[in-house]
Amino acid sequence: MAISYKKLWKLLIDKDMKKKDLQKAAGISSTSITKLGKNENVNTEILEKICAALQCDICDIMEIDNSKR
Repeated sequence: MAISYKKLWKLLIDKDMKKKDLQKAAGISSTSITKLGKNENVNTEILEKICAALQCDICDIMEIDNSKR
């Protein structure tokens, strides 16, 4: 199983935000943004900051991709 952050990128489009805007609003590093872009593991603290910045729930930004087993 793999984590997918496609929902996050769709949400940014809906909110007319760029990755750089998210980085600034959430107070996270460019390294974290890069990891998210590659669907790599990130710290739950990072995910919490993103949810707070976007005023959403964790299920709004990520999902488990069962096709990548």
